Amino acid sequence: MRGNEFAELQAFLAVAEQGSFVRAAEALQVSPSALSQTIKGLEARLDVRLFHRTTRRVGLSQAGERLLARLKPAVEEVEAAVADAAELGERPQGRLRLHAFRVGYQLYLAPLLARFAEAYPDIELDLTLDDQPVDMIEAGFDGAIRLGELLEQDMIAMPLGATLRHCVVASPAYVKRHGKPVTPSDLHRHRCINWRWPGQMHPYQWEFHRDGGWFRVAVHGPLIINDLRAMLEAAVNGVGIAFTVDAWAAPLIREGRLVTMLDEWCAPFDGFYFCYPRQRHHLAAMRVFIDFLKRNA
Repeated sequence: MRGNEFAELQAFLAVAEQGSFVRAAEALQVSPSALSQTIKGLEARLDVRLFHRTTRRVGLSQAGERLLARLKPAVEEVEAAVADAAELGERPQGRLRLHAFRVGYQLYLAPLLARFAEAYPDIELDLTLDDQPVDMIEAGFDGAIRLGELLEQDMIAMPLGATLRHCVVASPAYVKRHGKPVTPSDLHRHRCINWRWPGQMHPYQWEFHRDGGWFRVAVHGPLIINDLRAMLEAAVNGVGIAFTVDAWAAPLIREGRLVTMLDEWCAPFDGFYFCYPRQRHHLAAMRVFIDFLKRNA
């Protein structure tokens, strides 16, 4: 393939992806008229119309759609091969945009940040901590830490650590004043701290397990909060009973600042995963980050 033919195909891809000659010309740093002439030359060489043009929009013809379907993966593979060759002998570098649930971050990423920064000083992690699930691709994230039940089907997912387990906790002072619930239904007579998913109107219902099945309990109390760390702090301070994850509450339990209850009603569940879009090529920075998590998380 001659150089000008490859340039024509790159121009075609730019117009197809941008849906506009003006925007595609800006991306390619050429004039719209020059880009238009390039596309006309490609159409003349192929003897087929690739775009339907109107004064308001540019759309692919049937031939254009067929060319795009075959051409885009091929060009991505070529670009990946060039990127791989360029990365040989160089230290991984660049910025990774990551989204993480706060508990997942605290359990699996926060303890590793110093070691990762020392091992890969040229990689910058841009972290967003948020308990609200997001569309990773639409939001522009390279990867995310989220619960297994919230994984998207088109993502590659890597488990972080073992399974988790819910636990019900309160401060020793609260237990001394109010006692412990014996069954989940007893929670209706207790002061419970509700947690609400960000963006949700109603509080999260506590999940328990019995006789091979899960069931939910809606609880009530003096506080509704949307931050899990603040919820635990409120429990330590005697505000009421909290529903959390055993691995996160473990240090406070060991220190005697929290005590557990209803343990026989709490069962393991699918824990956190690191997930990322399924695609042909990832930057070297992403690949070393994934390998780092596999070795250490």
